[in-house]
This record gives sequence, structure tokens and C-alpha cells, in this order.
Amino acid sequence: MSDPVIVSQKSSDHRDRPTVAVAILYQGDRFLLQLRDDIPTIAYPGYWGFFGGHIEPGETPEQALKRELEEEISYTFTVKPVKFGCYHEPQVIRHVFAVPLLVPCEELVLNEGWDLKLLTPQDIERGACYSAQANQVRTIGPRHRQILLDFLARSRSLFSDSL
Repeated sequence: MSDPVIVSQKSSDHRDRPTVAVAILYQGDRFLLQLRDDIPTIAYPGYWGFFGGHIEPGETPEQALKRELEEEISYTFTVKPVKFGCYHEPQVIRHVFAVPLLVPCEELVLNEGWDLKLLTPQDIERGACYSAQANQVRTIGPRHRQILLDFLARSRSLFSDSL
């Protein structure tokens, strides 16, 4: 997984777009996602999405990812994250990293969001997953789902032992 995937959708000026760092947290053949709070003023309210967030001034994407994972789920990665890609979109620039989740979910502390869950590749292909907290099936954010599908397509050959 050495070459990042660059997805670019033309925009006239990228300086006014927020830049974020997000994690594809994986454990075996499953992917940890956050059920975002169902607050209308946030991006993807009530959808499954990645952990991560805004890159603060002076931070690298990797530093921002480390800070965000510690803030959101009290997780400190001990393995260098692998840059999967940089997705340029009209509304945001996403730096996407693949990070192994090396602890059981029960050891994570959900400090932001409504629920967290390890989703299967079938959940991702279906585009939705049940949340015990919400007591209903919730949709994966469309862009997050597409990034995961890209990752699955690319990683099947790279991680053939575990995926």
C-alpha cells in the first residue's frame, strides 16, 4: 500500500475548503466506524462515518489523525498509519489513512458520536448497518462508503490473508 489514491474533483479554490484527516481503522476483515450524532448542523448527521477531523494550523495530517483518534475514542496508534489517499472534493479535502485497530472495541471510549461498530465488507457493500444505540439500521455516509469500497478493492490483493 505504497501509492496513495488521489481522487480529484476540480474546484476553483481549495484554500477555502476545510482539510481533514480520517482513519480507515481495521481489525482483521472489519472496519471501525462511528455513528455520527444525529445533529442537523454537522456533516453526515446520523450516518456511519470515519473517525478523524479537522487539521489544525501547524499540524500535519498524521498529527491531526493522532490527536483526533485520542480525542474521539481514546485510541493511540502504535504503528505508523499508511496514507491511503487524498480525496479532493468541492466541500472538503480528506487525507485518508489506514490504521490497524490493535485493541478490542470494549477498550475504546466513545467521546464523540452516538455509536461505534466494526462493520463487515458486506455491510459496506450494502451501504448500511444496524446500530444497537439507535435501535435501527443506519446508512453509511455516501463518500465514506465510496472510500471504503476503494480501499476494499485495492486491499483485497494487498491483504489477501486477512480480507
